[in-house]
Amino acid sequence: MRAARCGPAGGRALASAYSVGGLPGWRGPHAGSWSVRRRVPTMRDALRTSADKERPVPHIEITSDLPGISGLFAQRPDTGAVLSQLAETLLRSGSSPLDPGERELIAAYVSHLNRTAFCAASHGAFAAAQLDGGAELVTAVLTDVDTAPVRPLIRALLRVAAETQAKAAPVSDEAIAAARAEGATDAHIHDTVLIAAAFAMFNRYVNGLATDLPSDPSFYDVAADLIVHHGYGAAR
Repeated sequence: MRAARCGPAGGRALASAYSVGGLPGWRGPHAGSWSVRRRVPTMRDALRTSADKERPVPHIEITSDLPGISGLFAQRPDTGAVLSQLAETLLRSGSSPLDPGERELIAAYVSHLNRTAFCAASHGAFAAAQLDGGAELVTAVLTDVDTAPVRPLIRALLRVAAETQAKAAPVSDEAIAAARAEGATDAHIHDTVLIAAAFAMFNRYVNGLATDLPSDPSFYDVAADLIVHHGYGAAR
């Protein structure tokens, strides 16, 4: 893990890959992000820079101008507060043997498999800000986990996450054994499965309501800086 730093290239690079369909397997039209503090002016400015761009129409009225899950959290702060705290615990705090960047990478990978472009790009940006290799590493994982330059333990855990994402069934003994062979403990396996399962909910929440996309990819960089330095609780 590297010291957290959020340069502008990471989020925009990931967003660009999704906007042009550059990552294999992506078909979904909708996306979602984590909650971002509404009083950050640069974020709202970014949302207004391309007002004429065609954007999906949410299935419910969103009274804020925030995209994805950010708008849903602002719409329903009672549930948004609980879900933000869950994200903070899963991805940043707690006693996990996985560092925050690795947990964000799992979240981004599962979101990609669930075809939730905004969640994949936003959590990819959060991971890129905290991992050696930055956006190039994250893009490599989302493109092909088998050839991505990650350590064997993380590759094995990403495969566990993929099996969790695929269906509500036990992860195969083979995937668990492969992860243990690379040094995975019970805590590694537990946290990987829990993150993957939680993102089955988050991604479906975002996609099911046809949430909006940001009109400017700098949204991801602003969100990454906020999350990495202040956490999900501060971002509500």
